[in-house]
Order: sequence, then C-alpha cells, then structure tokens
Amino acid sequence: MSFLLVIIALVILASAAVAMSLRNLIHSALLLVANWLGVAAFYLWAGAEFVAFAQVLIYVGAVSMIVLFAMLLTRRARADAAGGADSGGRTVAALLASGAVAGTLAFAALQTHLPAAASPAPPATVRDLGASLMGPHAAALVIVGMILTVALLGAVILAATERNPPEDDAP
Repeated sequence: MSFLLVIIALVILASAAVAMSLRNLIHSALLLVANWLGVAAFYLWAGAEFVAFAQVLIYVGAVSMIVLFAMLLTRRARADAAGGADSGGRTVAALLASGAVAGTLAFAALQTHLPAAASPAPPATVRDLGASLMGPHAAALVIVGMILTVALLGAVILAATERNPPEDDAP
C-alpha cells in the first residue's frame, strides 16, 4: 500500500471523526469540506482526474457553500438548540443504527467475490469527458446548476421570513 494513500485515508477519517465530535455546526461543516478534499485527493491518487476536479467544483465549491449559507441563515438560538431529556436515548439509538449499517456493509464487502483480473477500462481523457458534458449532456449540467441555485434561494427565503409576527401596540 502506498504511503500517500495512507495519508489520504487518515485525512479523510480524521476529518470525519472530528466533525462528528464537535458541537459547533459551522466547524463541522468546514471539516466536511476537508473530508471532501481528501476524497478528491483519493480520486487523484487513483487516476480519476476528472472525478477529482468534479468533486472539488461541486462538493467543495457549491455544496459546501450552500450548506454554510443555509446554516448561517437559519441559525437558531442556543436555547432552542439545547438537547432534551431524551438525548441519551437518541445517542444509543444512533449508535445501534450506525453499528447495524457498518455490520451490513462489512458483511457485504466480505461476501463480494472480485474477479482476479479486471478488463481494462476504455481510454478516456479529461478532454473527452469535458466534451461529453458540454455536448450531449449540457442540458443535464444546466439542470443541476439550476437545482443548486433554487436550493440556495429557498434557504435564503426560509431564513428571511419572520417566524413570529410582531405584536401590535394598539389596545
């Protein structure tokens, strides 16, 4: 195993673990950006340059900004966000659910039989993929951009609306 792959894996796992352990949601979102950069680094290591660049542009650039804007615009007061009396029960249920998912994934990975030699992938360059995205798949790319824009505008509109109407001072 390559030393670089170990470093990339440690960055991905450490940023995810620290993001889950923090109480500050903004710091967790920024660590999520570090996690996505680690995944992009893995794609570069694996030789999938186009996927790595798409990861950086879409997740690190667009999705992380939407998440940060949504969190900043819809922030609640600390009193509203305080955990209730059933926080311990939720923690146990979350640990059980995550253990069940991890067990299912581990079982599936151990039961999967991979072929000894895979057929080589057809040669495709970043230029070919870019031409495909800007050619026959241009409409899908524009639709994805519109969906992300509408999501950001929806977050702004939800944050801008008043939750409690002001009371009248008239008797």
